[in-house]
Amino acid sequence: MIAITGATGHLGQATIQALLTQVPASEIIAVVRDPQKAAALQAQGVQVRPGDYNDQASLTAAFAGADKVLLISTVETELELRRQQHLNAIEAAKQAGVAHLIYTSVVNPSAESPFVASPGHAATEADLRASGLSYTIFRNTLYLDLLPGLIGESTLPSGKYHSAAGKGKVSYALRSEIGEALANAMTSSGHENQVYDIAPAPAYSMRDVAQTLSEVSGQPVEYVAISNDDLKAALRQHHLPEPVVELLAGMTQAMEQDEFNLDSPAFEQLLGRKPTNLQQFLASVYGK
Repeated sequence: MIAITGATGHLGQATIQALLTQVPASEIIAVVRDPQKAAALQAQGVQVRPGDYNDQASLTAAFAGADKVLLISTVETELELRRQQHLNAIEAAKQAGVAHLIYTSVVNPSAESPFVASPGHAATEADLRASGLSYTIFRNTLYLDLLPGLIGESTLPSGKYHSAAGKGKVSYALRSEIGEALANAMTSSGHENQVYDIAPAPAYSMRDVAQTLSEVSGQPVEYVAISNDDLKAALRQHHLPEPVVELLAGMTQAMEQDEFNLDSPAFEQLLGRKPTNLQQFLASVYGK
């Protein structure tokens, strides 16, 4: 059986839907904080069990009988709390007798990264290696799905795309396809103690994004470089909470520093086909 934490989140749901094409629903355990929010999964025959990242005992019970656990990283931004939540899941997997744990990390995890999620991933990877569990680490790049939010509603009407990412490039991946790759890895062998960079070529700068957006929409879009301070000010003008401002500004700074600029064949190999690229994705959202 395969247990999946954060099962009602976007990546969790994508992974489960991919798994349902490969294994019986009864062999999938959706671990969720609020089982009522997983009624649709339960209706598909998936086992739904309560489990809270902050409650190790609940996770141990939720993982009972599972051979593999997919630990989808939490959304907690405070480093030590995030690390403890992941540690709770790792220890629960050990106590439940789980044979293999798959963890969703980030490309180039580092304690020095300006991207606030990165230090927590680096710490959890170290904890996982020290746990004695067999593991697979998916180091995910940024989602293509994030781009509409970064582009915003005013870009096409104004014809200007403002970004503080400079000349930095990003290798994007579609979240649903990462879910497929995870499902493929969990239903096949040979992934023990492997680290996969989920970062397909080519990588794109934000100027490339603006140019591609112009091509698929049929409307001219000019790239306008701004500073990170200008970005923070604009985000605050939209009344975003300060932790979100710092998250987005830090992510953009990491983009500018090329932290997401990788070229790995792992994603295509795990997916079994060429992944969706920038032009295909933007055309599906903004195409004429």
